[in-house]
Amino acid sequence: MEELKAEKHVQYILSIEKKKDNFESVVMEHLRMNGAYWGLTTLDILEKLETVDPDEIVSWVMKCQHESGGFGGNIGHDPHILYTLSAVQILALFDRINVLDIKSDISGLQNEDGFFSGDMWGEVDTRFSYIAICCLSLLHRWDKINVEKAVNYIVICKNLDGGFGCTPGGESHIFCCVGALSIMGSLRHIDKDLLWWWLCERQVKSGGLNGRPENLPGVCYSWWVLSSLIMIDRVHWIDKEKLVQFILDCQDKENGGISDRLNDAVDVFHTYFGVTGKLQLDFHLLDYPGLKSIDPAYALPVDVV
Repeated sequence: MEELKAEKHVQYILSIEKKKDNFESVVMEHLRMNGAYWGLTTLDILEKLETVDPDEIVSWVMKCQHESGGFGGNIGHDPHILYTLSAVQILALFDRINVLDIKSDISGLQNEDGFFSGDMWGEVDTRFSYIAICCLSLLHRWDKINVEKAVNYIVICKNLDGGFGCTPGGESHIFCCVGALSIMGSLRHIDKDLLWWWLCERQVKSGGLNGRPENLPGVCYSWWVLSSLIMIDRVHWIDKEKLVQFILDCQDKENGGISDRLNDAVDVFHTYFGVTGKLQLDFHLLDYPGLKSIDPAYALPVDVV
């Protein structure tokens, strides 16, 4: 089996910052905070975080913060919980969470029924519950929310197939509800064997994983599905060798980066989740000594958490 082209992927990530004026960067400007988290975490996992200037990055992150306490996806963009978590994760990578003024935090986005909104406009999604719980856990602000209500809302989103919807009755998706319950110490609410079956059925003949029935496989699901299986201690029911090969086949072996599937264009999102998925698989396949391990719930290196 071929190897992960780690050095190529490092060079690809470092090259992205030099292309801020190209078309792809301009149309993705609003997601720059997320992109920074994906790229920087990949560098940390590959033990190359020292190749960037932490002061410059932290300074930019803090310029994206609003008076509400939330962060936008870039300077001058509206705050949203999605970008706020990425900002906190970036600061955690550099051990700079102390620069935050957390008097105004995302606990104010929790509704009386326990769910969280994504921003001031009130959209509801269990992704936002995960993000809020993950963020508040990293900030040590559990005292600011009603944890019991947060758990109960996720539980009422559970479906007959063992998965969880974005809202009650919604189509089953993966990771966010499992991750949130894991962080809150509430995995007992999951029917692990039923969810295990649903997750394992996400593997297709190519070895890749998809996010829902009849979907094409994608490298990012190597993280979403795999991490969910790890959190419920059921990772042994998929073909790990075939999944590794699927990820490796999606590498750009000349220029670095990983795509969602074979022969597609690479991007930093799939590069991050491809690298993290591959390293988690290595650990469960080979028990590599000295491997920088990833926390399956926080999507950060264990030493950072």
